[in-house]
Amino acid sequence: MPLTIKGRKLSFAWLKPPPAPPDGSMTLFEHLKELRYRLVVASLAIVIATIAAFAFNGFLFQLLIQPYTKAIALAKQTRPDLQADLVIQGATAPFTVSLKISLLAGLILSAPIWLYQIWAFIVPGLLAKEKKWTLIVVGAATPLFIAGIALGYYVMPKGIAVLINFTPDAGVANLQDLGDFLSFMTRLMIVFGLAFEVPLFILLLNVTGILPAKVISKYRSYIIFGVFVFAAVATPTPDAITMLLLATPMVVLVIAAEIIAHALDRSRNRKKAAGEDVIDYTEKDAALKAMEVEDERKVLDTGPGASANGSSTNGSSTNGHRSDSSEAINHSYDPSVERDEDPR
Repeated sequence: MPLTIKGRKLSFAWLKPPPAPPDGSMTLFEHLKELRYRLVVASLAIVIATIAAFAFNGFLFQLLIQPYTKAIALAKQTRPDLQADLVIQGATAPFTVSLKISLLAGLILSAPIWLYQIWAFIVPGLLAKEKKWTLIVVGAATPLFIAGIALGYYVMPKGIAVLINFTPDAGVANLQDLGDFLSFMTRLMIVFGLAFEVPLFILLLNVTGILPAKVISKYRSYIIFGVFVFAAVATPTPDAITMLLLATPMVVLVIAAEIIAHALDRSRNRKKAAGEDVIDYTEKDAALKAMEVEDERKVLDTGPGASANGSSTNGSSTNGHRSDSSEAINHSYDPSVERDEDPR
């Protein structure tokens, strides 16, 4: 018998995943329905995991304050007279702290589910051959996220010790509110966890054809520079060691993603040469097509035939490729118009 509220049937049909079209094309309303379903499933997973983690609140509390305890021990090696303690202020603060601890644990425990929901929201727009990456993505995203959180947990004591050492010597006690400390710790570990997902995101853009491997190689130096800037901003301490502990594994993962992207592009080109049904995304993207034409022009200009043919041949070859590049970006040029306007 269906549930009714004031004579109306209570239906949970909207919780079912909306049917995905075979070709992946969806209207705006269908996208919103899909987004609602994914958000509901991810939220329910986080809530259930948070409730389950609440039963282990005492153990989790000792685990989360351990970085602060280690930080105080490190700080007192140079300043034995340092006074620093965790405090709780307010009648409702203990319950709020318990909720924060449980929510952090629930977020980590439910990571495979909500990471899968993020990927599943993208899947309907992919081809059938690209959907096989679902298990690979979820299987790689979860360990990377947990590895980032573990790294943040590891570097936190040293960072906190550096910050606490700035406490003045004039009989000042550093009383750290427990709720604020847990919020700071949560933000830091989530930042570290999401930072480890960036290389996977780059690889996904390559799988979907949005980001070719040649573009990654071309802008590799800028990507690495951005990684170090992000690490400098994300880490809570001014020392270079903590920044390097975050930046170094991120750079390694980015380079690994670039290598895999080149392998995927080569495999895609071999299948295309063999006559298999492979979509060439550069045919639909004028900017990528122009980049390919420019690369071909550079190869011809620097090839062995460039110096033998002389400057005139080289110039005509360059002009020909420039016209190809202009056609790729949908610009037309009619040389006859210029000849008609020539006074000669």
